[in-house]
Amino acid sequence: MAGGSGERFWPVSTKAKPKQFLRLNSDDRSLLQEAVERAASQFGSDNTYVATGENLAELTRIECPTVPAGNVLAEPAKRNTAGCILWAAAHLLAFHPSDWQHISMAILTADHRIEPRSAFVATAEAALGLAEESGCLVTIGVRPTRPETGFGYVQTGDRFGPGFAVTEFREKPDLATAKAYVESKDHLWNAGMFFWTLPAFFAEMESAAPELAAAAREMAGLIREGNSARADQVFQGLPNLSIDYVLMEKSHRVLVVESQFEWDDLGAWDALRRSFQSDREGNVAIGPARLIQTHDAIVYNPQGSQQVCLLGVHGLAVIVTEDTILICPAERAQDVKLFSQSEPHSKELS
Repeated sequence: MAGGSGERFWPVSTKAKPKQFLRLNSDDRSLLQEAVERAASQFGSDNTYVATGENLAELTRIECPTVPAGNVLAEPAKRNTAGCILWAAAHLLAFHPSDWQHISMAILTADHRIEPRSAFVATAEAALGLAEESGCLVTIGVRPTRPETGFGYVQTGDRFGPGFAVTEFREKPDLATAKAYVESKDHLWNAGMFFWTLPAFFAEMESAAPELAAAAREMAGLIREGNSARADQVFQGLPNLSIDYVLMEKSHRVLVVESQFEWDDLGAWDALRRSFQSDREGNVAIGPARLIQTHDAIVYNPQGSQQVCLLGVHGLAVIVTEDTILICPAERAQDVKLFSQSEPHSKELS
């Protein structure tokens, strides 16, 4: 899944180039390139598909030359993760009309930090194997390392093979509830990755949302016939809902495998503190910066056309692009999306 509108890493990330195209975890590869490499190392490039928006399809093909051009699935509208996954399932059903019952899907993300790759592959193999053996829907959970209010949680039940039964999905909590989840030992972060066989997916979808299962089958038939315009119209009629809400929270056949890898949802600028090495004062600086008597600051200035100098400040995020400078408390990094949702304004001095 590689869509997105680029709001939370504004001004570097935009609707035309959202965060999966940025190098937020590596100096030489974008988040999307890292994700494709992880998937291809396990499933092969020919079996790796990238679902993204129509406006990002060409950039995605340029960014991921090892992925066959036809495997970049351009969504004709923004319809959240449920629409994205239904679109991908419809294409697999269309491409494999005679053997679709033997196909398994691994739904992975394009904007997360995952290390090391070997541990990810081991976890993904365990999750996919469990899905194929059990006929259940399987997700990956991450053992919390802190009371995080920006993530969803999965409550675990009885042991089931290499995983656990899922008792309940929990929404993003307040701080007190997040602390209770960490202390409980039976809550994992919801990493937003899913594994299932195509028959199990359609069976559970037909039970949870039969109208959406029917839409996916209709899109598959239209794609197979080459009627892409009508398939686009059916897709545009889908609701804008998450797969958690549409399917995972309603199914009684959901399991979770705990990750063996380090994971982080790179949701906003403050996540750079967890991706890059900080100095003794807790500062993270990418690009030219001079920091004096400054603590817990984030400077993102990769183009380096000018130097950022901070004196005597604490907890600031300073983001520099060719035409914009963002300055805000790092603790309010999630709120920078407000800028992408509002019109710029200025006032001339008289």
